[in-house]
Amino acid sequence: TGEAMYVDDIPAPKDCLYGAFMYSTHPHAHVKSVNFRSSLASEKVITVISAKDIPVGGKNVGSGFRMLGEEALFGDPVSEFAGQNIGIVIAETQKYAYMAAKQAVIDYSTENLEPPILTIEDAIQHNSYFQTPPFLAPRPVGDIDQGMSQADHKILSGEVKLESQYYFYMETQTALAIPDEDNCITIYSSTQLPEITQNVVADCLGIPYHNVRIITRRVGGGFGGKGLKGTHVACACAVAAFKLQRPVRMYLDRKTDMIMAGGRHPMKVKYSVGFKSDGTLTALLVDLGINAGISPDLSPLMPGHTISSLKKYNWGALAFDIKLCKTNVSSKSAVRAPGDVQGSFIAEAIIEHVASALGADTNAVRRKNLHSVESLRTFYGDAAGDAPTYSLIDIFDKLASSPEYRSRAEAVERFNGGSRWKKRGISCVPITYEVTLRPTPGKVSILNDGSIAVEVGGVELGQGLYTKVKQMTAFGLRELCPDADGLLDKVRVIQADTLSLIQGSFTGGSTTSESSCEAVRQSCAVLVERLKPIKEGLEAKSGAAAPWSALIAQAKMASVNLSAHAYWKPDPAFVKYINYGAAVSEVEIDVLTGATTILRSDLVYDCGQSLNPAVDLGQVEGAFVQGVGFFTNEDYATNADGLVVNDGTWTYKIPTVDTIPKQFNVELINSARDQKRVLSSKASGEPPLLLAASVHCAMREAIRAARKEFKANSPLTFQMDVPATMADVKELCGLDVVERHLQSLTSAAASAAVKA
Repeated sequence: TGEAMYVDDIPAPKDCLYGAFMYSTHPHAHVKSVNFRSSLASEKVITVISAKDIPVGGKNVGSGFRMLGEEALFGDPVSEFAGQNIGIVIAETQKYAYMAAKQAVIDYSTENLEPPILTIEDAIQHNSYFQTPPFLAPRPVGDIDQGMSQADHKILSGEVKLESQYYFYMETQTALAIPDEDNCITIYSSTQLPEITQNVVADCLGIPYHNVRIITRRVGGGFGGKGLKGTHVACACAVAAFKLQRPVRMYLDRKTDMIMAGGRHPMKVKYSVGFKSDGTLTALLVDLGINAGISPDLSPLMPGHTISSLKKYNWGALAFDIKLCKTNVSSKSAVRAPGDVQGSFIAEAIIEHVASALGADTNAVRRKNLHSVESLRTFYGDAAGDAPTYSLIDIFDKLASSPEYRSRAEAVERFNGGSRWKKRGISCVPITYEVTLRPTPGKVSILNDGSIAVEVGGVELGQGLYTKVKQMTAFGLRELCPDADGLLDKVRVIQADTLSLIQGSFTGGSTTSESSCEAVRQSCAVLVERLKPIKEGLEAKSGAAAPWSALIAQAKMASVNLSAHAYWKPDPAFVKYINYGAAVSEVEIDVLTGATTILRSDLVYDCGQSLNPAVDLGQVEGAFVQGVGFFTNEDYATNADGLVVNDGTWTYKIPTVDTIPKQFNVELINSARDQKRVLSSKASGEPPLLLAASVHCAMREAIRAARKEFKANSPLTFQMDVPATMADVKELCGLDVVERHLQSLTSAAASAAVKA
């Protein structure tokens, strides 16, 4: 409706100023000076905020996460990557700030500096790494040497690469900082991390945490990008507002946002796998290089997440050598399903390689190596849960072993036999996705008129958090009110405020909704315990159900505390659980252009006992389409200095209406109840993104059909990296297919003439 207020919709306060980042275009250089070309915009510059404007006692920090490390707010005195913030142009309007920043002329020097490290290969050569804390490091499974010795066949030199992906939230990074009395500051920030933003801003300014108030009503899309990346903008506005003692706001233009944001972690994988003649896997050894960028950010989480989703198959034995590479590029951070989507795809690339080497049906190899309940516990430990909750085999069989799938696979084969320039492929991909529950606060307050205000630690990102929280509030108070539907209308979830509800942690990892709902449910339980005696007393006197308004009025008269706060903590024995799903995708590729059309995708996802099926369905669909972008269209290209060059929609292609499958079917299944989960529900925000690998795998099948058609010494086992863009598909099909076809026609005509 356009009625929802986002940070940039907040009316500008009196005397408000506007800021824009000036960023480096060199990956490793001294910043000698900053000047401006003569222009109207440069004349409108009020000042430039730089590292020297950080208050005494503060520090040059733009982001940080406990125990993982920090990143500087300003590249001072050395710019450490192309795209790093050098300074903030302050002007009277946002337009003038943008224009002036583009007129900046930055003088660099590389004297006495080492050459930049830009790639995984460079980092390995120079031993440039971040360390993964032991408590985050994944653990191997089994004896790799023994597993390899049991193999009938081995692949010793497999390789696959995955590039980055930009978040592409609708609302770019934005914040509004307003200085307050007593050395305090209030910041309206579009962030997934209000508490961490508060801490980083306070550290930057050198003031106590209680002097910083972060308010977030809602975020216009996050996908992880409004996490640590968002704190830079909040800190920038805070430093400028503190210095000038005037409100300062920033709203990044799309190009600047794309250049500075970082995005998903690029990975380079080499693997050796052992397997038996019947397709049973015996051992997997993975060498994984991860490009983390200039600072740790959340990169130490990536090894664990990547290996977790890789473990969806029973590899027999699993070992790995993971290098978290420090490079002179923008820090990579958590993007929806961070690490997990890469790990799940790596598993599929290996399975397809094994199937191709054996000349076997890929789905048969997949099915043979899905976990039993016992092997699931071996690979995942306590996260495996109880046997009845393991639904993956049933889901996979429902899709891949159905008569309909066999019929469609046969139809694809017939189509390919009769079509030269268009080829089809079909593939079924299973997923496992391990999530972690976190302590989360919640507060429920009943006002004098019976309306209800609710606060939670989570932030509404468009994932339906507030909808679920409202429902849980009405559910939790249902014993007190005969009209539960009417109660729902009385509930309002109010904005996140770091001085109102502390220990809010962060919104991410797909479990914020359920954790927030459980904190609210516990708060409601406290209120029910307080109010139930009063309700019973009123009903004993009247002989009828007590109206909600009368109950609250009586409680007020009796001085009952009508506000309850809970800090929910998960059971230490049940901190993690696994989500399951599978998808079948059928695609058609144009051999001449490389264009791909997704004809149909069928998704089956285990949502547990969904808290809100309509919300979860939207999450599944949205995650899948975002994943399709990662696997097919979104080419995160940089120049020789590591500066992002695909910095707008003209060159960076996100999914559109033409990308969505022509036929898109999603089924949520309600798996066995599990009292250890929140009302037996499961996460839905990130896991379904992994299902988009089914599109990439189907594209590989279609390309294989094209290579069979045109032969041309094209091996049917080939490396197909991520993303597989139009150009990649055309190249894998063969750039010379038309010439070869014409040659075959000429040869056939000549042969016929000779016979005649």
